[in-house]
Amino acid sequence: MLLQKKKPQRSRLVLVLLLWVSLQPDSPSQVLAVNLRHFLGCAVREFTFQARKPGCRSLQITTDACWGRCETWEKPVLDPPFIEAYQRVCTYNQTRLVTVKLPGCMPGIDPMYTYPVALRCDCSVCPTSTTECITSV
Repeated sequence: MLLQKKKPQRSRLVLVLLLWVSLQPDSPSQVLAVNLRHFLGCAVREFTFQARKPGCRSLQITTDACWGRCETWEKPVLDPPFIEAYQRVCTYNQTRLVTVKLPGCMPGIDPMYTYPVALRCDCSVCPTSTTECITSV
């Protein structure tokens, strides 16, 4: 019985230590070391996508993006709008823009492609100017 109690405490301590190390400014790629199924918060994480533009070949890009789960809840109330909500999403707090040249573009097509790189991410209100958000009607 004593060994069973020590194991969860030790694994919790290791998880907290890994999370602390992963969120240090000089080590954003280490966030993968944390058990992401139980991670609550918002962090910078490496992300790969295909940059596409009509008239050019695609280019695989690896960048940093925001990833995480933030505290969100809703409860029904008797008065309009009949719901009280606290909704936070993991979103960009600070970014920088990077521009690359796409390969094989047809004549007259601008080959430049610009995308954001996450520098810092936070749990905050969903910014409808840059993010697809569910809003109350």
